Amino acid sequence: MSELATLNIMYLPGVGPKKAEVLKQELRMVSYEDLLYHFPYRYVDRSRIYSISEVSADMQHIQLKGQVLSLRTVGEGRSKRMTAAFTDGTGQVELVWFKGLKFVRGSLAAGVTYLVFGKPSVFNGGINIVHPELERFEENKARLQAGLQPQYNTTERMKSSFLSSKALQKLVFSLFQTYKGMIPETLPAYLLQQHRLMYLNEALRTIHFPASTQDLEKARFRLKLEELFYIQLNILRLKNQRSKTIRGHVFTQVGAYLNTFYKNHLTFELTEAQKRVIREMRQDMGSGRQMNRLLQGDVGSGKTLVALMVMLIALDNKFQACLMAPTEILAQQHYATIAAQVAPLGINVALLTGSTRKKQREEIDAALRSGSIQILIGTHALIEDTVVFGHLGLVVIDEQHRFGVEQRARLWRKNQQPPHVLVMTATPIPRTLAMTVYGDLEVSVIDELPPGRKPIQTQHQYHNRRNELNRFLHQEIARGRQVYVVYPLIDESEKMDFKNLSEGYEYMQKAFPDCKVVMVHGRMKPAEKDAAMQVFASGEAQIMVATTVIEVGVNVPNASVMIIESAERFGLSQLHQLRGRVGRGAEQSYCILMTSYKLAEESRKRMEIMVRTNDGFEIAEADMKMRGPGDLEGTQQSGLPFELKIAHLGRDQQILQLGRDIALKVLEQDPLLEQEQNQLLVRQLKKLARAKINWAMIS
Repeated sequence: MSELATLNIMYLPGVGPKKAEVLKQELRMVSYEDLLYHFPYRYVDRSRIYSISEVSADMQHIQLKGQVLSLRTVGEGRSKRMTAAFTDGTGQVELVWFKGLKFVRGSLAAGVTYLVFGKPSVFNGGINIVHPELERFEENKARLQAGLQPQYNTTERMKSSFLSSKALQKLVFSLFQTYKGMIPETLPAYLLQQHRLMYLNEALRTIHFPASTQDLEKARFRLKLEELFYIQLNILRLKNQRSKTIRGHVFTQVGAYLNTFYKNHLTFELTEAQKRVIREMRQDMGSGRQMNRLLQGDVGSGKTLVALMVMLIALDNKFQACLMAPTEILAQQHYATIAAQVAPLGINVALLTGSTRKKQREEIDAALRSGSIQILIGTHALIEDTVVFGHLGLVVIDEQHRFGVEQRARLWRKNQQPPHVLVMTATPIPRTLAMTVYGDLEVSVIDELPPGRKPIQTQHQYHNRRNELNRFLHQEIARGRQVYVVYPLIDESEKMDFKNLSEGYEYMQKAFPDCKVVMVHGRMKPAEKDAAMQVFASGEAQIMVATTVIEVGVNVPNASVMIIESAERFGLSQLHQLRGRVGRGAEQSYCILMTSYKLAEESRKRMEIMVRTNDGFEIAEADMKMRGPGDLEGTQQSGLPFELKIAHLGRDQQILQLGRDIALKVLEQDPLLEQEQNQLLVRQLKKLARAKINWAMIS
């Protein structure tokens, strides 16, 4: 481990116990290394000095050079502030401080030339700068040559403890001055030479104190490549180990079950994409290695049918199969669909959920052990220790992002020899994220919809067109169609969101008095929620007012309209997932995005993308570029099992691909990393493991 990681930041000159505690609580910063890897989030060009005569309030940040004419304290209590008249000879601005007044007064002196940096604004007809950065010109004029000044993320608590961006910059400078030892290199010399990379010592100095934009880009490239390379190296090494050590059941037969179903009971032609992914899975399951495959496909692309046909291959080879779904209603829908499809084949299919009665459960347990149940469909109930299979050969996990890693692993451990694993998702995953978070899975993509499906028409409308929208809904309902109305409920405890949902429910009841309206939200008990969903699914209710709990687990082909209220509050991927609740039948379907007229530029872009395309992969890529690689559900911003300190999966796709290519080449030449030149790689991987990166989640 680097010595920097063991040095407590408390002992760095300028820190001390109190500031160290603030840094620990606010930034999880406890060591010299933590500070060194707290990178600036942007850089400001401090080479230019503006004259006061050219300053306007619409400028972002300015730097002035001049002297303080006068200093006075104004107001009492909370409104107390200190102001300074500042001039450079071309005009005058007012500098304002609300905090640290004693410190400011003690640090200012008459007749001294200062550099002032900050955001200008207008107050009482004049330009002022609130809480400017202030430093003596003579002591800092050399820095003007460098130009680019780092800006560090801070919090209000840090600022009140004198840990501003400027203070952090001084601490980093102090670290380089104090720590005389060279920062140990983290990449082997041969990789540095092959790819003409900066040495780590130089890269870290440059990222904090860049001499030029060219040097800054070289440092960024080096640090981003290293970060992404080590993630890929670990993923690919684990993948190699798994393929060599974990044997899979060999499915040699494609027999009566699959052939009879395909020839006699499949009422439509498979798409070319479906045929391709089935071939990929057949190859996996016949190879002698455990299949570990991710199946991606938009809503309605036919993933469940593919999963059924793969399960039939397991049955043809005298094995059992199971399918785990995240909600009871989705498990019930899978059961109803699959049981009906395989009934002519005499296949025994069972359903096991949390609401399965004790006696029925005992019967299922006995039939599972004996092997007479061939396909088991269920929820989390499948992973309970009491559920024991006679000969489990294939596990299918639907909407896999809803399950934790440990939950999935418990299914795999149902056999001494692990079953083949197929995980499915209707949430399109950008290629870079798939490579990083699911990097040790093989990936199959169903990239075409079955024939006969009409693309969903998406419209963006403002709240002031409500009457026109209601007329359209009356027409659709009169034609026998059903309607979803979805409200944002980012947090079930947000009272305002819940109030909006309740008011929306009451409004729809009044606006559509001849229709049955049901409401579904996360505060309801599971049984109540499922009952309301069943009322809608049966066609008894024409309108469902709901939160995003319905984005997974409702399949109502008769529903043709999805209204998303306050659509600007949703991420792109979540909007697309909600839109996928309609368009499941042969009728034309519609998605209406309702927003207020005043929209932020980014929100307007999201609406434009949704209206323009139905391609889930295009949407997922756009979403990640706009928001970062957060939770693909669209509400949580940190969905990765590790923290990227400088790389960005949305913007650094080429660097990620290069990192993966380098990792592949390293492992191709030295699969076990035994060569002397690769021992540094082994040490770095161990260090990452000690940092408690959840590598198990990357699977």
